Amino acid sequence: MNTFETPAQPIQFTRRLAAPALDAAEAPWPAAEVLALLELPFNDLLFRAQQVHREHFDPNEVQLSTLLSIKTGGCPEDCAYCPQSVHYDTGVEAGKLLDAAAVSEAAQAAREEGASRFCMGAAWRAPKDRDIEKVAELVRVVKSHGLEACCTLGMLSNTQARTLKDAGLDYYNHNLDTAPEAYGRIITTRDYQDRIDTLGYVREAGIHVCSGGIVGMGESRRERAGLIAQLANLDPYPESVPINNLVQVEGTPLHGIDALEPFEFVRTIAAARITMPNARVRLSAGRQQMGEAVQALCFLAGANSIFYGDKLLTTGNPDWASDRRLFDTLGLVAR
Repeated sequence: MNTFETPAQPIQFTRRLAAPALDAAEAPWPAAEVLALLELPFNDLLFRAQQVHREHFDPNEVQLSTLLSIKTGGCPEDCAYCPQSVHYDTGVEAGKLLDAAAVSEAAQAAREEGASRFCMGAAWRAPKDRDIEKVAELVRVVKSHGLEACCTLGMLSNTQARTLKDAGLDYYNHNLDTAPEAYGRIITTRDYQDRIDTLGYVREAGIHVCSGGIVGMGESRRERAGLIAQLANLDPYPESVPINNLVQVEGTPLHGIDALEPFEFVRTIAAARITMPNARVRLSAGRQQMGEAVQALCFLAGANSIFYGDKLLTTGNPDWASDRRLFDTLGLVAR
């Protein structure tokens, strides 16, 4: 742990984590206050976010995570952004779970390139217990390479979360995706409470929470504020907060919608930093489309983690060499 980073908040579980909607009087960050942040003059917002960032982290340090799809395609969910859904014709073929040798090779390559965390994603709605046993073995493989291990596998039960914890899992990713009021426009095959319940089981098992969302799905600024407020009001808020800029994939319902204005994405990063000061705020999907100048503004706004490697689950990402050049240009140091 560097001298700028405060220790992770203690793992605990409270009723606030179990409920998707909070009374405004209870919420540390009411959605209206987050909206007020997003509506600040751009320079004022970034100045405030950079102040908060410097209070809690080395401002020039960025954590590197690599993401590998260990089971691609065939997902029964109807998430409107996802090319892995069986509901859409996107050209993504359903595959089987990768074996330990393939994961070990990918983890070793990620470590050699400088990543400190290795994330594994599987296109399941909710894995079966036999799936969890197989993934637990893959977690052990990743840990054998000296990397932090993270998984995103869909909805979990409490016993499944404990199995992953026993295998050494450090983080579990389960994004809220969007604000509660916008959720029904994006997904109909599960509800918001399902996501909250999984986060609760992860917390109870003692696994760190990685949870964020996707912007650029046609939501309003008020709804982006609602997403950030929902994350910030979890108790405790996630240790890792990935903010994704929608990558439009032909064949999905969201293909062809108006792209989010880049400065609005930067504003979202800044609001996440201010409301969740101890979290690693990660630039996730969409970096390849936003370009280096916008990424630099995101780092200024408090982003201090990226997905590192030339591919995410099924979409492109800047390659290792491009990211190293950008880090050199900006004077950033990898963690």
